[in-house]
Amino acid sequence: MAENKQVQNEEDIITLEFDDGVDLECEIMGIFDYDGNEYIALIPLDDSDDVYIYGYREVGEDAFEILDILDDELFGKVVAEFEAIMAESEE
Repeated sequence: MAENKQVQNEEDIITLEFDDGVDLECEIMGIFDYDGNEYIALIPLDDSDDVYIYGYREVGEDAFEILDILDDELFGKVVAEFEAIMAESEE
């Protein structure tokens, strides 16, 4: 699980800092809404095909937090919504 998240100088790249001390730079793929809450999709810049999905909350004019989705059922629903959005964009 990611513990801290920091925004880099470029608005579309953030660094995830994991509990084990590993840092991973990610590109912000997009922010989307599901059931009245916002979520963020991140693509790691490590040449993998992974997509990370977190809760998203603005905390100031130019600041935001990303939050772990701890409920497995909710996470599954959010991922399904993300996949539906991606399928629509490919049409």
